[in-house]
Amino acid sequence: MADDKFDADDESAAVIEDAGAVAEQQCADEMTLLIVDDDRPFLHRLGRAMEARGFAVTTAESVADGLAALEKLAPAFAVIDMRLGDGNGLDVISQLKAKRPDARGVILTGYANIATAVTAVKLGAFDYLAKPADADEIFHTLMATQSERPDTGESTMSADRVRWEHIQRVFEACDRNVSETARRLNMHRRTLQRILAKRAPR
Repeated sequence: MADDKFDADDESAAVIEDAGAVAEQQCADEMTLLIVDDDRPFLHRLGRAMEARGFAVTTAESVADGLAALEKLAPAFAVIDMRLGDGNGLDVISQLKAKRPDARGVILTGYANIATAVTAVKLGAFDYLAKPADADEIFHTLMATQSERPDTGESTMSADRVRWEHIQRVFEACDRNVSETARRLNMHRRTLQRILAKRAPR
């Protein structure tokens, strides 16, 4: 009897695992993609780049437009900016996962931090990328397997990373005005420009 129970449990686990694999394959086969970003030139460039990579792309420039697009079709994939003019991109991710649990949504943000990454993943984001992220990076992230996802657990940041994050927050608070950011940070403008031109340290 006990052996029968273990066999049944093993069979149930196998069925669940197979169902998960089938759902992931269906998601990968259906190349529908929603991109939500209020940076119109970036939105159009990324949309064209993803169409060239085989996606059927829908674009939106706000949380409201993104949610409206989801009412029409819950796509297999999504790329959503964190900060939008009318709210937070996490609201779109949350609604996407409610409508389509197997969807892969990637959050983009220009002021990355680990706590936000954890929140994004908890709300259903498949992964998280800091801007600037190019089409190849985004495509690779969307198509990555579960095992390839980076660990988003809260870990200790390096001093360089902490400094970089602080600068990014001040830069965003100054509406991306380099001169005002440099003034607030008591930093030379050229030094700040060099820092902003570099990718985030690990």
